[in-house]
Amino acid sequence: MQEELLHFKLQEVWDLVDLPKGHRAIDTKWIFRNKKDERRIVIRNKERLVAQGYTQEEGIDYEEVFAPVARVEAIRLFLVYASYMKFKVYQLDVKSAFIYGTIDEEVYVYQPPGFENPSYTDRVYKLTKALYCLHQAPRAWYDTLSTYLLENGFERGIIDKNLFIKRSKKDILLVQIYVDDNIIGSTQDQMCRDFEKLMHKSFKMSSMGDLTFFLGHQVKQQKDGIFISQSKYVKNILDKYGLSDSKPASTPMETHKQITAALEGEDVDVHLYRSMIGSIMYLTASRPDIMFPVCVCARFQVKPKQSHLQAVKRIFRYLKGKPRLGLWYPYESNFDLIAYSESDLGGANMDRKSTSGGCQLLGARLVSWKCKKQTIVSLSTTEAEYIAAASCCSQVLWIQNQMLDYGVTFLHTPIFIDNSSAVSIVKNPVKHSKTKHIEIRYHFIRDCNEKKLIQVAKVHTDNQFVDLFTKAFDVGRFTFLVTSVGMINSK
Repeated sequence: MQEELLHFKLQEVWDLVDLPKGHRAIDTKWIFRNKKDERRIVIRNKERLVAQGYTQEEGIDYEEVFAPVARVEAIRLFLVYASYMKFKVYQLDVKSAFIYGTIDEEVYVYQPPGFENPSYTDRVYKLTKALYCLHQAPRAWYDTLSTYLLENGFERGIIDKNLFIKRSKKDILLVQIYVDDNIIGSTQDQMCRDFEKLMHKSFKMSSMGDLTFFLGHQVKQQKDGIFISQSKYVKNILDKYGLSDSKPASTPMETHKQITAALEGEDVDVHLYRSMIGSIMYLTASRPDIMFPVCVCARFQVKPKQSHLQAVKRIFRYLKGKPRLGLWYPYESNFDLIAYSESDLGGANMDRKSTSGGCQLLGARLVSWKCKKQTIVSLSTTEAEYIAAASCCSQVLWIQNQMLDYGVTFLHTPIFIDNSSAVSIVKNPVKHSKTKHIEIRYHFIRDCNEKKLIQVAKVHTDNQFVDLFTKAFDVGRFTFLVTSVGMINSK
């Protein structure tokens, strides 16, 4: 705690002043946390002084608070590109990063509990830098860091504002920031070392090390590829809900028993049910194999019954049997962007809406995936497939734009659909009576097809990997789909 306050003094975070008349001060508090490794051994006792920002008032304590934040898919794209270029990814941790951000507003905070100045107990601190939990803190830090990088020869991504690029002849240095976390990689390792020295000049930070843990994801950089998993988190949630000793299930969802909005049956604790759903929703960031059952169970959070709780517990039992499953990004794979789109018809038995599924891969590396109930009731399988394809096309365009910052251009990206009629509608430039009822916003896929940004193609149902996001299957088919999208057990 003394070290934290000394760091504040060195960075000139605040000044001790009398509280001006007509102004109010914000309370502060100490946060304590034990950081543990994968074996759950405490490796560091961490403390942080934070402001109680929830008491701030807009227009008085803060104005603009927006700061760009990278999507999780953007982080995966970074790792996919690293696996393709075969360079190592490092992580830099800036100590108390937010206190480097300069704020423009006049903000006062009370003296830290336990460290009040005995000679001036009635005084408060006027902030010149941001404290954690202030509304404007993320924006202030982003402005500070981005300005520093731009002044030192970096270019900001045109599409991804959290990606900073520095080129030197044929080599490239990439810096991806996510609020106060930074990952870097380069085709020339010396550029990473130079970047570390550059950051040490202006920020107090830990030494650069291999990326092993980022945004709750465990990252293993091996000799033949990059493996991403959340096995530590799986163990934590199994312990949290008392399911560590449960019997493992072979699949996350039963095929012969549909989950319905049961009017009869025993009610369950709604807070427990929502907590379990939230826990496994976070896990879907690296576990596409549970995406569909989680989305189905999430539809019954208003008044869950015992049958719904059993379905959620089955997902946990499946995780118990496959805790180390994760995404595998091999070094030896091409870098072609391909996509798959699929939909069921009226699978949601409450309102008979269909479920869209889609995934995008760069070679054999799964970048993004989606499972979402459609907003309208489809009148045919063709319509449901067409709407799903339009959604998949949107994600393909986003990936194409993101990769422009890396200097990679994709055109004619194939989207594989297993419905011939949906393929024909996309390729047919004439709207006729059989497609007039489909909302206009879904027809933009035709425009993308005409501009050669994408090309739709027919794929056999047996090779439609996106079935994983729209239906439940027996263990044989389910295992085939999981391995087909590039998921393996930890090596």
